[in-house]
Amino acid sequence: MTTYRIAPSILSADFARLGEEVRNVVAAGADIIHFDVMDNHYVPNLTIGPLVCQAIRPHVQVPIDVHLMVKPVDRIIPDFAKAGADIITFHPEASEHIDRTLQLIRDNGCKAGLVFNPATPMHYLEHVMDKIDMILIMSVNPGFGGQSFIPEALKKIAIARRMIDESGRDILLEVDGGIKADNIAAAAAAGADTFVAGSAIFGKPDYKAVIDAMRAELVGVAKKAA
Repeated sequence: MTTYRIAPSILSADFARLGEEVRNVVAAGADIIHFDVMDNHYVPNLTIGPLVCQAIRPHVQVPIDVHLMVKPVDRIIPDFAKAGADIITFHPEASEHIDRTLQLIRDNGCKAGLVFNPATPMHYLEHVMDKIDMILIMSVNPGFGGQSFIPEALKKIAIARRMIDESGRDILLEVDGGIKADNIAAAAAAGADTFVAGSAIFGKPDYKAVIDAMRAELVGVAKKAA
């Protein structure tokens, strides 16, 4: 049976009390902390860097999943590895040499992944599946939180799932953007197993209630698959 993972994005958390926020969301049932890094260059926003990752690392035992929306990417990868990242993903358009960047992440002791925007073709995966630990499908255009899910992403998730299955490798398939309790089942049915949710969780007073509602939807998908 598929193991499903909920990965709250701290981009939507209260930054004035970030340590408390990550502890609370893990206590509410989160499996992974998703960490969005934007550079005001590759995407039109500026968020957080390695020092913030280092600051929250002692507060949680779960993996920290760093999504780099920066260009170029190679210079900053070792900084996030030292800061406590477990998984580092980046956009193929932001790297001059994708294979080398994936290897750099792994050489620094982290799991590596590629991120695909709504209009980014999937062919980048064809020659690097042996270095991939995660594929992240963006179901919004990157750069801002709180956007609505783009349904076309479901087709892309299905393509990525087929490529993972054909590779025979243990690769996480993550989806990020507009994920809520009312659409998480559709993403899971398409093949995703890891779900990033920001405002859907941190925008509500009861984190556990939201995560429990998402898990209930995922249980329904697992039962249908069985």
